[in-house]
Amino acid sequence: MIRKVTIKKHMTKESFKLWLKKFLERILRVMAVCVLRKYKPKIIAITGSVGKTSAKEAVFSVLSGHFRVRKNEKNYNNEIGLPLTVLGAWSPGRSLGGWLRVFFGWCGLLFFPRYYPEILILEMGADRPGDISYLAGFLKPSMAIITDVSSSHLEFFKTIGGVLKEKTELVRSLGEDGVAILNIDNKHINKFQKQLDGGKCKVVSFGYSEEADVRSTDTVLSYQSEMDGSREIRGLSFKLNYKGTSIPVRLNSILARHSVYAALSAVAVGLEMGLNLVEISAALESYSLPPGRMTLIKGIKESVLIDDTYNASPTSTLAALEVLEEVEAPRKIAVLGDMLELGENTESGHRDVAKKFQKMSGDVFIGVGKRMQFAVEEFKKQNVSKENVFSFENPMEAGLFLQKIIQKGDLILIKGSQGMRMEKVVEEVMQSPEEAPLLLCRQDKKWKEKEWAAV
Repeated sequence: MIRKVTIKKHMTKESFKLWLKKFLERILRVMAVCVLRKYKPKIIAITGSVGKTSAKEAVFSVLSGHFRVRKNEKNYNNEIGLPLTVLGAWSPGRSLGGWLRVFFGWCGLLFFPRYYPEILILEMGADRPGDISYLAGFLKPSMAIITDVSSSHLEFFKTIGGVLKEKTELVRSLGEDGVAILNIDNKHINKFQKQLDGGKCKVVSFGYSEEADVRSTDTVLSYQSEMDGSREIRGLSFKLNYKGTSIPVRLNSILARHSVYAALSAVAVGLEMGLNLVEISAALESYSLPPGRMTLIKGIKESVLIDDTYNASPTSTLAALEVLEEVEAPRKIAVLGDMLELGENTESGHRDVAKKFQKMSGDVFIGVGKRMQFAVEEFKKQNVSKENVFSFENPMEAGLFLQKIIQKGDLILIKGSQGMRMEKVVEEVMQSPEEAPLLLCRQDKKWKEKEWAAV
């Protein structure tokens, strides 16, 4: 006892916080395992460098009309958020009374009958090596979806090989009756899948490739003609192909072709759960992306905003620019904030964004943050006119400037990593800012009270 007191006396404030966090993680893990053992829900786990949340929402859209389903919300994709999702609880933060309510709620789940979900759809994040192994170790999923393996979080994983190893731990955690649902179009996942041939679990692939079990073809943007002769963008449509059968699918308000991957992963899950293609196609018509993920918002002066402000990586930013290139508009503007956690790829990742924007003949580029200076330098290197390239330190300044230059009919992509708070730009130029709490990401009290700070 004396030794323990001595150790605590020498604890720093930061080390005590770390100890408390680890202690809480262990307690929540035990609580979650007890609930899972009692109710035995089927667990569908989703991971990937990008596209996790979109896939989660698509799977939920497909299954929720046929099963009792729960998904993790917000950023509940880690060592604390996932157990809380299993318990059906929200984080009380620093409230002792709130944590006591979580405890008594857990006791109620264990000792009294409850109407518990049949299926848990759990998005799993991985910031550092070992995260997926830890989460899969006690959640024990029966289905694993890997959406993408790319260069996000290289700061911690160092190489793409490190990212691949971490993400594929989810598949390695599956039992013999498990199902791995993999994006075959990603070259890293494709290579991994070939190594799985003849392995212990079933593998279902999805993508645009002819090799895919669940495949999309003929993907096009759909428009609606207006009275004044203009055309309003409506979303995507594609043909879903599975075992020789082809049916049309409409994704209303979905712009990004890479979002089709989320729909395809959901198709694969639906088929494994016994649904037919017609049921799945109908369910996907109600599929929508969460705020800040390639969502369409009306802007001032009859402009159209593509709000992709939830997060950013080189892969997702280049994909967003491809959408900007494809959608019809008289003038196209990109307002891009720094992409964080790229490690040694920071400079090349930001320069690649500039190259892509120049190649697609975009009209106005606005960079936000110190890392986007690499993109600005790339424009200078390519002798792009200064009248078309602008740079700001923070999103507030960028939003005010954008407000001044917007013209009727402009199509504006706004995107950046979470820490850049690019939703502030959207709020500055959206037609109905009073709808921000419903339409934009990071609108809860915690985020609204947090002032922007350089990262």
